[in-house]
Amino acid sequence: MAKIFCVANQKGGVGKTTTAVNLAASLAALDQRVLLIDLDPQGNATMGSGIDKAACEHTIYEVLVDGVTLRDARKRPEAVDYDVLPANRELAGAEVELVGVENREHVLRGALAEVIEDYDFVLIDCPPALSLLTLNGLCSADGVIIPMQCEYFALEGLSDLVNTIKQVHANLNRDLKVIGLLRVMFDPRITLQQQVSDQLKEHFGGKVFDVVIPRNVRLAEAPSYGLPGVVFDKSSRGAQAYIQFGTEMMERVRAL
Repeated sequence: MAKIFCVANQKGGVGKTTTAVNLAASLAALDQRVLLIDLDPQGNATMGSGIDKAACEHTIYEVLVDGVTLRDARKRPEAVDYDVLPANRELAGAEVELVGVENREHVLRGALAEVIEDYDFVLIDCPPALSLLTLNGLCSADGVIIPMQCEYFALEGLSDLVNTIKQVHANLNRDLKVIGLLRVMFDPRITLQQQVSDQLKEHFGGKVFDVVIPRNVRLAEAPSYGLPGVVFDKSSRGAQAYIQFGTEMMERVRAL
């Protein structure tokens, strides 16, 4: 049965989608069966996996709102070795349409039940907001991966996210836990980033992943080609770091 993980941070621009896409590609390269769920109306994980979000017949919107099965909506892009449940701007309407639905926080969990045996890992790329969509992701997941930049304001947002995870754990999903914090877009030459990194390790200890993702131009270029950085340029420093992260993630899952 698949392990389900949200990649979440309510702060935008922190490398959340980059992490979701590249972790999916890294795990697939390690012979894992992976499903990447794009739960963000921007559809960046969809495009970053090589799918034209405007041309999709079915997306996660139809799964959540219209009862289309996840098996019918998922896609296997040509350039990558993992499946994708795509999203586009229609997903923004699901926020309103789910409000009156019974057990609205668990709609995605119910949809996942039919394919859970098809995968080793399910990764959910959550939107940069603590919304009903994010709540569906958190209620479906075994744990949360939190990518974050080592900057002062990132620490402020982190406390809000951790509190939300605790509330969901207490009230809606007793299986939910923080799997780890991933330091991304890291530049060791910047003193503040090193200081924040040290604070994270001091406060969260073993919850901070050992792997650090460096700031890397090739990772930033990859989405414009519709590819994860791990596929676009496997030899780049950023791609190599995500491949190491995939290995560390598998080790951490085994220890759960």
